[in-house]
Amino acid sequence: MLYWQLFTEFFKTGLFAIGGGLATLPFLYDIADKYPWFDRTMLTDMVAISESTPGPLGVNMATYAGFSAAGVLGSLLATFGLVLPSLVIIIIVAHYLKQFNHNKFVQAGFYGLRPAVTALIAAAGFEVLKVALFHMDIYQITHKIIDLLDFKAIILFGLLLFATNKFKKHPIIYIAMAAIIGIVFQF
Repeated sequence: MLYWQLFTEFFKTGLFAIGGGLATLPFLYDIADKYPWFDRTMLTDMVAISESTPGPLGVNMATYAGFSAAGVLGSLLATFGLVLPSLVIIIIVAHYLKQFNHNKFVQAGFYGLRPAVTALIAAAGFEVLKVALFHMDIYQITHKIIDLLDFKAIILFGLLLFATNKFKKHPIIYIAMAAIIGIVFQF
């Protein structure tokens, strides 16, 4: 039953998450709320790990989530479930696209998808920012503004934002620096 759930949930994610890996985040938040496979806090770690490892973000996150839920077989099924809709759709589209490539309705459809994809990615980014910089769970208990803010994370975010704009270094340098700072200061 668990394997079927993993496959179907990630199949639905792959079917409707148009726009790349970050577009899968709203669906992963929904999965985190419905199943005990991972929680919203783990999702932030999943994004960090997926961004740091080679390969597509969505596939890495599906693999990570599947593994944390059901081991190696779970990771394979979650990953297969995520990529299967894209594979089927690409095969169908490739077969028929040449016939409709210059069709104004097809072009308008692709143009109309852009704002939707942008909104999905922006919503996902906002959710990651909220989990990374704020303690919503503690704030809901105490209702104190001081408990809402994760000062260490906000300071690190500000420093890295400044550094990435000021010094044009390879992103892996900033990822490594953030990892070292996280270990030293126990984020």
